Amino acid sequence: MTAETIRGVIFDIDGVLEYQGVVFPGAIEAIAALRERGLILRFLTNSTLKNRQSCAKKLRLKGFQVDPAEVITASYAAAIYMRQLNPRSCWIMLEPEGLEEFQGIPQDEENPEYLVIGDNRSRFDFQTLNKALRCLRRGSKLVGLLPELVDSSLGELELNVGAWVGMLERASGTPAVYTGKPSAFAFDLALKSMGLNPRQVIMVGDRVHSDIQGAQACGIRAALVRTGEFQPEDLQHGIVPDYIFNTVSEITGIELSPNS
Repeated sequence: MTAETIRGVIFDIDGVLEYQGVVFPGAIEAIAALRERGLILRFLTNSTLKNRQSCAKKLRLKGFQVDPAEVITASYAAAIYMRQLNPRSCWIMLEPEGLEEFQGIPQDEENPEYLVIGDNRSRFDFQTLNKALRCLRRGSKLVGLLPELVDSSLGELELNVGAWVGMLERASGTPAVYTGKPSAFAFDLALKSMGLNPRQVIMVGDRVHSDIQGAQACGIRAALVRTGEFQPEDLQHGIVPDYIFNTVSEITGIELSPNS
């Protein structure tokens, strides 16, 4: 199988197109060039603080040509997952922007069937987390939007969603189901929206485990960019990207053919 079969590209956003609010040189031009060549594009991010509309709007304000229908945030992926389950009720721990994706899903903070946890930084306090623990001990099921423990895409190093979910997993004895990268659910959602099979798509990301390993486990070729959250030691764990780029603009240098 050769690279000529690639008809679509999935991009991570934070760490690949931009980082800590600054757009990487050549990123806007790379997206425009791929569109000019007829490639199908998707933007798959583990951000839970944004919904599809707000994420696309922020990218457009920075100069990217992006439609909300091309964006899959961790909050959107989790909302799709929960709607498929048709739960009796959920306690969705998210900030308001991400929470907008869950409209129509019954909320119950006292006795939820599912506890769904994203970045709820304004409420991650002793009282709220103990309340969540008690729900899990009473039988609530646990869904985490992503397993990553730390993040620095907003500036300073900070705890990520996986740290809070992991704490509650251990304290309650309730295993979590994760819906964001590297979960196959997130990648399958992107593929279905593109109408392509895995071998026709390449993933471009900066995180070895969530972007590269996650994509490859789904049969998607993966390009690692040495920007954003990437650290040289990331390549010492046996994960071998199909491509390694110094900048995202290098994606335009490989053979891509929308007509194959």
